[in-house]
Amino acid sequence: MDSPPSPTPFSIRYGFAPILLPSQSAAMDSPQHLKQQPVESLLMAEGKGKRGSRVYLTWTSEMDSALLAVLVEHHNNGDHAQNGWKPHVYTAAIKHVFDKCSTVITKDNISSRCKTFDKHYEVISKILSQSGFGWDWENNRLQIDSEEVWNKYVEANKGAAHYKTKVVKNWDAISTIYSKDHATGEGAMTGAEDVEEQAIEGEQPSPDLPQKRQRTGEAILCMLGDMKTSFGNALKSTEPIPLPQVTPPAEILAALDMIPDLARSDMLRAYGKLILSERLFQALMELPIELRKEWLLMLNEKNGA
Repeated sequence: MDSPPSPTPFSIRYGFAPILLPSQSAAMDSPQHLKQQPVESLLMAEGKGKRGSRVYLTWTSEMDSALLAVLVEHHNNGDHAQNGWKPHVYTAAIKHVFDKCSTVITKDNISSRCKTFDKHYEVISKILSQSGFGWDWENNRLQIDSEEVWNKYVEANKGAAHYKTKVVKNWDAISTIYSKDHATGEGAMTGAEDVEEQAIEGEQPSPDLPQKRQRTGEAILCMLGDMKTSFGNALKSTEPIPLPQVTPPAEILAALDMIPDLARSDMLRAYGKLILSERLFQALMELPIELRKEWLLMLNEKNGA
């Protein structure tokens, strides 16, 4: 394969670019050549699409997994910014997704996808804090005790209706990242959100474009374990039914800290699950202390953590 021609003194002096033969131009666009590009060149691609074209990025499961792997790592390092992530996190995510999936994404793509993850967390965590719900880790969807339980919940929370059978992969990673955001307000995205995803020309729109956020006081208070309205008052109100008391995160952390020889990474993964399921935490506390570590490791392994 011919190498691209080097600039001549004439072209350098008068600003002309060397002419590429068709075979050389194709070589410059090949996957092998793209693989050799530094991440800075990928970042420069942002905003250079055809003016007036409207295209979308379709996120695959592999792309989500690659993106979330980077975000979990930097979440554990405390690399959140006021309304998103620190700049180097976006750079690392763009490079990792390209290395794993050969797909070029931009900071805007990442921000838009994070809004989708945030929406999933907001809706699903609120559901899981109610009695009668759990998470099916094998099929990546809600586990519902009965139709009656679901119908009562949806009657008061109509925006959650399509989550009954919705598959949400990587819930472990999503809950790890966004549980802190919702509990403390740090790194949470705010304001009006346009969720249309920018992207590669020729791709189809994603089928699960998220709707406008509906952050409510009830959801925030639930995560803090500080509900102040009574069930009787809720029955007389048109507002969503307030969520019951749940075990405070500090108590869950204290229980995990008592387990001998539990590695920090295993503790964090277990914490991400237990704060979302009161049933799982109660099951843990029923076990003798010497069996808790083994049970948590089995739970993490089963869920692909």
